[in-house]
Amino acid sequence: MTASMAGAVDLAAVKARSEAAARAAEAPPPAAGAYVVDVDEAGFQTEVIDRSFQVPVLIDLWADWCQPCKQLSPVLERLATEAGGRWILAKVDVDANPRISQALQVQSIPTVFAVIGGQLVPGFQGALPEAQVREFVGAVLQAASEAGLPGAQPVDEAAESLGEPADEPGDPRFSEAEDALERGDYAGAAAQYKKILDAEPANAEASLALRQVALLQRIDGLDPALIARADTAPDDVSANLAAADDALANNDVDAALARLLGLLRRTTGDDRNAVRDRLIEYFDLIGSDDPRVPAARREMTSALF
Repeated sequence: MTASMAGAVDLAAVKARSEAAARAAEAPPPAAGAYVVDVDEAGFQTEVIDRSFQVPVLIDLWADWCQPCKQLSPVLERLATEAGGRWILAKVDVDANPRISQALQVQSIPTVFAVIGGQLVPGFQGALPEAQVREFVGAVLQAASEAGLPGAQPVDEAAESLGEPADEPGDPRFSEAEDALERGDYAGAAAQYKKILDAEPANAEASLALRQVALLQRIDGLDPALIARADTAPDDVSANLAAADDALANNDVDAALARLLGLLRRTTGDDRNAVRDRLIEYFDLIGSDDPRVPAARREMTSALF
């Protein structure tokens, strides 16, 4: 799970993640012994999201009445203390903080998530045996090291804790692009991905990443007035392309596709080609495994021919 964006990426969160990363860089590291924290709604941004840019944060969702929680929580607390700050345990009482559990779509407790660099990583439900909990923690530390978190343990140590060989180091060319992306330097990231593609035109990861960076660059310069105009000017191509980008950036895939498909039917010539190209870009970004993509492709073909 890296900023190379090979896979699903929360485009709506990229700017927020960049700002959170800056706050985390300025914040002091976890105090010695402060490896288990009780988190409420007010402190969730600082203690979980921002902190996750320094070290991975595991979220333990529990309640006082939950008997399995009383089995799992002590295990997590002990492991967090043993780790000595390589990761933080954030305990969330779901009864006192219902909006957090609703936002995370928690179905039952105990439930554990991890947050690495501002991104949520699915964990597990129920009181697992300690060996399985340790395995999950090790995998989280491995992913955090690969993501370049400064407080996470090195990859080889994480792998050793799992009894597995260390992975090979990541491609430094992607690391440069990822560093630029984390700084919010979209132009620098795009230049680095283009450099990779110049050397390897068939590099699918760089190609996908470049498309996503292109979207981020467009989003960064979006004019709210232009987006608002789209609803009153359905034939304004620029406004509707901007509104579609804004919808996709906010993870409203259905609205983004519907807007472009409607626009495709109302345009001709170069305008139609621009809309078609944007749709094809969206298909790549969303991924062919999303059931909305094949349906939208069929609708696009029907509109074109």
